[in-house]
Amino acid sequence: MFHFLELPAQTPIFKRLQLEEALLRSDERSFCIVHFGSPRAIVMGISGEPETLLHKEKVEKEKLPVIRRFSGGGTVIVDENTLFITFIAAKKDLDVEPFPEPILRWAADLYKEAWKIPGFTLKENDYCIEDRKCGGNAQYIRKDRWLLHTSFLWDFEEKNMEALTLPQKQPHYRQKRSHTDFLCRLKGYGKHWSQWVEDLKKMLDVKPLYISDLNLEELENGSHRKTTHFLFNG
Repeated sequence: MFHFLELPAQTPIFKRLQLEEALLRSDERSFCIVHFGSPRAIVMGISGEPETLLHKEKVEKEKLPVIRRFSGGGTVIVDENTLFITFIAAKKDLDVEPFPEPILRWAADLYKEAWKIPGFTLKENDYCIEDRKCGGNAQYIRKDRWLLHTSFLWDFEEKNMEALTLPQKQPHYRQKRSHTDFLCRLKGYGKHWSQWVEDLKKMLDVKPLYISDLNLEELENGSHRKTTHFLFNG
């Protein structure tokens, strides 16, 4: 059973990541956490190297915050048009093998069924429409508990991508395309982002996985928010 939490729009990604880390480490329940938009920031995986993944001059000129999250995965830039969805699952609540591909596949099937986007698919570690990426993923897996957070590109500013280098390790399907040739926007597929959230809630309810809405104030006093930190804060 999942508890559903929708954070206020434009919640800073740093605050969200702190909350996710606290719920992963100090709570035994399963969650689906959703919110739309954040002040612009770069988020790096726990082992990402700023020296090779970022254009330092652009980051400093734009005063872009750079955040080190507690999970693995690649580097993303988020802004006021990013749709964030995170699943935190206890093994007792969901019969999915705690390995990257089964977790990604489970969520991909859920999104496909809920949203009915033609051509929506899982390619390697990304969610795509045909051969263009619309959602990036990062995971944290323990023996009895796992987390999957996804940043969906509802919309994006092409100039923001100039802060990111082309990573040396790329998915094969990317075929060395530039950021703008490789990415696509979800907003061109017919619905307002809030309807996508409602469709996901309905699908969780049907499964049935979703049981109740939660209030943010119920969760804000959680501990264990220590790994998430700023590498650069403007």
